[in-house]
Amino acid sequence: MRIRILGWEWAWAVLCRWTPKPFNTWRLVILRVFGADVRGTPFVHQRARIQMPWHIKLEDRSCVGDRANLYSLGRVEIGEGAVLAQESYICTGTHDFSDGALPLRTASVRIGARAFIGARAFVLPGVSIGNDAIVGACSVVTKDVEPGTIVAGNPSRAIGMAPTKTEVVRKGAG
Repeated sequence: MRIRILGWEWAWAVLCRWTPKPFNTWRLVILRVFGADVRGTPFVHQRARIQMPWHIKLEDRSCVGDRANLYSLGRVEIGEGAVLAQESYICTGTHDFSDGALPLRTASVRIGARAFIGARAFVLPGVSIGNDAIVGACSVVTKDVEPGTIVAGNPSRAIGMAPTKTEVVRKGAG
């Protein structure tokens, strides 16, 4: 496993990190070579940090922003059109603090379709972010976020509901 991780880190540093934004297709090819499940055309910033691409699923038009970190010791699924803003952190690994040996524990994270994860937000292992949900900048998400909910804070809590497509269209027309 360590050899595979070292190979991945080398490949990303040498083949991808220096590439300009328009080379996204090339970065997606490299992610696929290392086992990422890439559907359609997501965008992965060249300075994104991905621990284990073989645990990643990226749907069409999803976006992993500048210096976003996918600490993918477990499965990470990013839904269609979802956005991870700069320096957001998706964490799938932790330790069992009830055991003196502190064994590693992993749990999947799912980011729903069209969800938005704000800058420097932190999503803990085992959390699911619902479709169309919004996580405010610098929030710490410790539990599931219902679809269409806006959460913020540390720990995050609901502060509102995201506008629906119909509401957005209506506002734009008026």
